[in-house]
Formats: sequence, C-alpha cells, structure tokens
Amino acid sequence: MKIGIVQEIHPKGYDVLKRNNLDYFVINNTEESHLTEKLADVDGIIVRTADINKKILSKAKNLKILSRHGVGYDNVDTEFLNTNKIALAITGSANATSVAEHVMTMMLCLTKNIFESDKLVKSNKFQDKGNLPNFFELYKKNILILGFGRIGKALAKRCMGFEMNIYVHDPFVSKEDIAKQNCIPIDKEEGFKIADYISIHLPLNSHTKDLISFEQFNIFKSNLILINTARGGIINEEALYKALKNKKIFGAGIDVFEKEPPIENHKLFTLKNTLLTPHNAALTLECRKRMSVESCENVVNFLTESKNLNEGNIINLNIIN
Repeated sequence: MKIGIVQEIHPKGYDVLKRNNLDYFVINNTEESHLTEKLADVDGIIVRTADINKKILSKAKNLKILSRHGVGYDNVDTEFLNTNKIALAITGSANATSVAEHVMTMMLCLTKNIFESDKLVKSNKFQDKGNLPNFFELYKKNILILGFGRIGKALAKRCMGFEMNIYVHDPFVSKEDIAKQNCIPIDKEEGFKIADYISIHLPLNSHTKDLISFEQFNIFKSNLILINTARGGIINEEALYKALKNKKIFGAGIDVFEKEPPIENHKLFTLKNTLLTPHNAALTLECRKRMSVESCENVVNFLTESKNLNEGNIINLNIIN
C-alpha cells in the first residue's frame, strides 16, 4: 500500500503509517501537474489545504481513500469521489477544542478592547485609560452559534462558563438535542435580531455562500461581534467591510477569507474594529498532533479494514456498505 501525503504534517502521523508498514511519501509542490504525476499510483491520499481536483483524482487509478487533515473538504472534488466510490475521511474529533478556544480569544479581545489597552500602556499613556472606547462583559450576553457539530458544542460549553445566553441554529440537529446541551434552539432570522455575538461553524457550499451579506447587516444589532473560523465566503467580505466601516456592527474576528492568502491591500486590513488571523484556529501544537494522527489512522483503518474504523470520520459512508 502506498500513501501520498500532500503538504507536511506532524511527525506523529508518520509514526502511525510506519507502525502499520505502509509506504508513504510527502509532496510539498502542490501544482496540479506535479500532483497528477506523483499521486498516479497511490492507494491513499492525506491532504491539508491543497486543491485535489477531478483531473488529479482521475489519474489516481488505485486510489481507495482520501483523508483530509482537518474537517472541511471544499478543496476536494467530492462528486468525483462519490461517483467512483472512493472514501473521503476527515479528522472529525481533532480540532474542536482549538477552534472553540480561538473563538473565545477573539470574543474576549474584541469585547475588552485588549489591543488598544496594551498600546496605551506601551506608549506611556497609562493615565489616559479613561479615554479608551467602552468595553464590555460577556456575562448574560446572547451568542448565536451557527452550526452545532463538535466545534459548535465545544464553543457552547465554554460560553456557559461565562454565563452567556446560548442560542443555536442548525437545521440538521433537532431542537431536543440542542436543548439537551443546555442551549436554546432558534430560527436563524430571529437569532440574527437578538445576537450580541455570532460564531459560524458551517461548511462552505451553495447554501451557505454569502449566508451573511448586505441584507443581514441591516438586521444585526449595532453592538454585534461577528466571528468566522469556518470558511471564507460564508460572510460576504464587501458587505462586512462596509458594515464595520460604517459601524453597523461593533467588530469582527475573521480567521478565514474568500481568497487565501488574502490580497495585500485587502480592505479589512484598514479597519481598527477587526481581529484577523491567518486561518490558524486549528493549528495549536496539540491539535496539529491530533489531526496528523487521526488523518493517518483513517487511512490505515480503512485500508486494513480495521474494526477501529471511526465511521463518524467517513463522509461518504456508502462506499463501505
């Protein structure tokens, strides 16, 4: 069995493959022509963020499983995988803690105006603290969590520690299951009207593209802090820029962009009421280790038909029936 790993992963993952006597090699050149050549005879692919399109996949005649180093799979041609009964796996349990903590960090930094306070002290203006803009508490504020998978649930637990009112919208999770987690199920539009915070945990697809755009920013409260650690494109960036610039909302924490890396002169870079990070919410050391191990275990367990196969990590389960 031969495994192609597209982009370096943490060495703990390589140890999993070695222990199970699987041959593997790492590809750091992610150009389409190079990947098409190098992946032609592999049985499994492990990929981080590189695009794996139909042209690449159609040449990989022995391919049985593609394992994502992460939970999103918009960089993979899922239609080709489904049509050709090739398994698609994700690291479903690896990144919830790291992403949830990242969201909390963004919420706290923006709410407490941390960076302006830090700058004030470092510029020897300690006594001018009364001139800082208002900052607030999370206590009793309303958060709307869009998407209630592992990350959404992990975030909800952390918000409970701050005694927030936790509202959830997820059409694929029953109201009863949401309520069991001590959260309040709510219609999306109603949630938009009452939210002090919104955190997005949805995949990017035709239904979620521009889910939040010009119309929604006219609904939101002026004190809203909007957080996106899911996928760029779910929030329309032009609409976000105008809303922030015109102070229609209080602030935004953005870890993901429509185009990555974003253009050098991106409009969001000019604003003070944003906190921008380079799509690294899941890249804590602990999470990188977990994603590396889990993405490799998915391949090993599937190819060896192990009883340890975590079906929750396999997206197109029809291939194992």
